[in-house]
Amino acid sequence: MLQGFIDFMADTGFAQVSGGQVVMWGVVVVLMYLAVKKEFEPLLLVPIAFGALIANLPTMGVLNAPALQPDGTMAPGGLYYYISKGIEWELFPPIIFLGVGALTDFGPLIANPRTLLLGAAAQLGIFCTFLGALCLGFTPGEAASIGIIGGADGPTSIFTATKLAPNLIGPIAVAAYTYMSLVPLIQPPIMRLLTTERERKIRMQSLRKVGKLERLTFALVVCVSCILLVPAASALIAMLMLGNFLRECGVTERLVKSAQNEIINIVTVFLGTSVGLTMSADKFLTPQTLKIISLGVVAFSLSTAGGVLMGKLMNLLSPKNPLNPLIGAAGVSAVPMAARVAHAEGQKYDSSNYLLMHAMGPNVAGVIGTAVAAGYFITQLGR
Repeated sequence: MLQGFIDFMADTGFAQVSGGQVVMWGVVVVLMYLAVKKEFEPLLLVPIAFGALIANLPTMGVLNAPALQPDGTMAPGGLYYYISKGIEWELFPPIIFLGVGALTDFGPLIANPRTLLLGAAAQLGIFCTFLGALCLGFTPGEAASIGIIGGADGPTSIFTATKLAPNLIGPIAVAAYTYMSLVPLIQPPIMRLLTTERERKIRMQSLRKVGKLERLTFALVVCVSCILLVPAASALIAMLMLGNFLRECGVTERLVKSAQNEIINIVTVFLGTSVGLTMSADKFLTPQTLKIISLGVVAFSLSTAGGVLMGKLMNLLSPKNPLNPLIGAAGVSAVPMAARVAHAEGQKYDSSNYLLMHAMGPNVAGVIGTAVAAGYFITQLGR
């Protein structure tokens, strides 16, 4: 009887659990805590954490590839063998960009085009971290994928890693989405360090009203110019601007609602769980992961600083129409969280100063800037 029990236990999953998998269960608990208790990007961290849990269990019918059976027939692959092709074949990030475009108002950027420079300056962290990662021994493709974390754009980080560093998708995605969720904690100290109280109280001129024709023209012009500049980012840019054109044209309400809700929500679940399923213990519990997490916070901090410092520089060059440099921190791609943080920080020093719409200009510019930076790296390093 005892031998029968031992044989039974050997056939269960308990016999296959490793120490590394148990450690990853702890990582899953931390991610769940941040998502559920602290509400840090729960729509993304919950699926990622649950996928990571499944990846560290002895599952059947989840990740296994199709296999040839003794009778010559093919046994189908597991559920996520097929669903995860959405990442491998680069489908999920562009589809999410469709929803982002449908949710994004580019009006503040059109009304104040110079905020595009703030979005560009906020890509500083990407390129500085790229160099830092090279010095730490990462390959150029891996370094570029890690650097994109500085743009605070999860889908773009995954899109770049899929092409240049597929072995690092898990830790890069976790770092990107975690730091996106920590925007309210990471950015304010940097903003206060780099600005004076007088600068934080600067009131900007009211934005002009942007017409429908301008909005539609902007979507088309950005789509064409960015694709011509960096063809490697075509999928991201095209879907972003398609979603925005659907939003602004005013005659595709059903499509806009689908892109804003059902489509982006379904893909977010599949994307998050697929990323989590790459976080098996043997891949995630490595010295590289700690380096990536450390480099990620450096990238994000430098990007925040780059946007703020560009705002200060622009004020030196154009003192008659000053910008509040706090909105430069919104040049990272965490839409609209970074813009809200800039607005909230400004109101601490002047409760009647409304910076939100001004901050949305560099915020949406950052989405475009990060996609362009990713396209540049893919073009140069993916040959």
